[in-house]
Order: sequence, then C-alpha cells, then structure tokens
Amino acid sequence: MRKFLFAVGTIVVLASVVVWVSAMPSPLPAPPPLDAPLPPASPPPGMAIYRLPTGITHRSTGFAYRGGSLFEKRDFAMTAVLVKHPKGDVLIDTGFGRGIDTQIRALPLLFRMMTSYEHTASAADLLRDAGYDMQDLKGIILTHAHWDHVSGVADFPAGVPVLLPEAERSYVDEGGAVMALARTLHDVAWRPYKFAGGPYLGFPASSDLWGDGTIVMVPAPGHTPGSVIVFVTLPGDRRYAFIGDLVWQLEGIREREERPWLLGRVVDDDAAAVRANLLRVVALTEKYPQITIVPAHDLRGFESIPEISKAALAPGARP
Repeated sequence: MRKFLFAVGTIVVLASVVVWVSAMPSPLPAPPPLDAPLPPASPPPGMAIYRLPTGITHRSTGFAYRGGSLFEKRDFAMTAVLVKHPKGDVLIDTGFGRGIDTQIRALPLLFRMMTSYEHTASAADLLRDAGYDMQDLKGIILTHAHWDHVSGVADFPAGVPVLLPEAERSYVDEGGAVMALARTLHDVAWRPYKFAGGPYLGFPASSDLWGDGTIVMVPAPGHTPGSVIVFVTLPGDRRYAFIGDLVWQLEGIREREERPWLLGRVVDDDAAAVRANLLRVVALTEKYPQITIVPAHDLRGFESIPEISKAALAPGARP
C-alpha cells in the first residue's frame, strides 16, 4: 500500500511540475519585420459587421497563454460575426447553437469537468430577433471546425453553404474526437475552397470571397490543418483580422506567448505551425497597428464591433 501511495504521489508531483513549467512565461523571439504592402480593398457603401454573442466559457489567463495566472479568472467569448455585403452576407463562425447543452454532454468527461459555460442565445435566434432576412445569408465561413465554432451550424437552413478549406473538410472526416461534433451535423452544405490568390500580409496564399478585397481568407494551419484567418475591410479602411484559435487571448499576440506547453500538445494539431503563424500576426500588428486583431475567444477583440439588434439593422442606421 505504501508503495502504491508513493507511486501515486510521485506521479502527482511530476504532473504538477510539468504543468507549472509548461505555464511559465516563454516569449517567442521577435519576428522579422513584415515587408508587405497593405492590400487594396474596395468596400461598397453599406458594408458593415455585427457581433452575435452566443455565450461564454469560464477560464483563466493561465489556461490561455504562457505566463498567465490560473487564479486570474477570465470569460472566453463564444461570438459569431455577421458581415453584411451587397453581394451577400456571411457569418464568421457560429458560437454556441441551440443544442449546446446536448453537445457538451457528448464531449469527453475530462473536458466537461474543466468546462463551465453560459449560453445566452444562438446566432440564428439573434438574427431572427433582430429582424434579419435569412435569405441574405450566403454562407458561413469557419475559422476552423471545432465544436465551439460549428455548434450553431445546424440552426441555419440546410442550404446555407459552410465554407472551409479543403484541408479542413478532410479533417472533419479524419480528425478523430476533436471533429466528432462536426461529423454529427446532417444536411450540411460543406463548400470546400482553395487558396487561388497570391500572398497576403505575410501569408503565402489567399482566397478573396467577393473579389473586391473586403473578405479575404488566408491559410493559418496549426490548431487544425485547415485553420484560417479572415480579413475584413470596411468603408473608411477599417480593417479586422479574425484569427480564430491561433491564440485564445490577445496576450498571445501582444506578449508573443503560446498556449501552455502541455495544453498546446493536447489541442493543437501542429505546434510548430501555430508558432509560425502566431509570429506572422505579431509582425502584422507591428507593421499595421490599425488592423484590429480578433481572437475568437477574447471578448476585448469584439468591443469595437456593434452588437446585432433591430436598431442596428434598421434602414439608415449607421454601422
């Protein structure tokens, strides 16, 4: 019995040491300066974006990035973004859907034990309550297909295309437990796309949705093989970069900190690719600080984006 208790105690101590070491600050080296011009864009009048807050999860900064504290509590955003465009509106991710409670119960036990969340309303219901005409929605762009980004897909009409790179579409079928929820979605109009455009702000390729430079996706693999960053340019040259789960909180970019080592090995498909793309965004922010960086789960990144409402969508309302 003593040997057993000693063995258990040793494992606990070693695990604690690994967790502690993996969470210590370890800033990445500064990247080379970005040598790329600000891409041209021609946003049409009336183009606008709105945030759709669907809920939060309760975490800590120590969960999000190396150097954070396990005792500093922070709520993680579960927010979709509507981009209105005369050629057709798109939604960036979906946040929590109507079925999130059931979906959470299907996730692994250890994850459920670590996860506390609040669900306010689904993106589809927020759009309905704002008087939005769902026929204007021409697609859902996924930054990646993890559970908390596809949860609300099932709430939209079956014919609404779900846009994702070919690599991410393959990962939905082959990615194991992390893609289990995406595989359970029925009647989804998956729309895989290729990056047929040239380099964009330090990224090797791009896909321009409407051909006017206003909604541009670039490959940012690592968290998943087909993760992307979505760049949005609005009238007045207001620019946003929706970086998905490249980092979970803005400190990851501002302090050049990755996820804690142990956690990163669990949630990231390719840690080296995450690191490379993180540094690309760091270089981007240093060259063009006017671009608003929006990690999918940082509430602060969405502060400058108006919330969806009937008043916001009313004719003549200023976006």
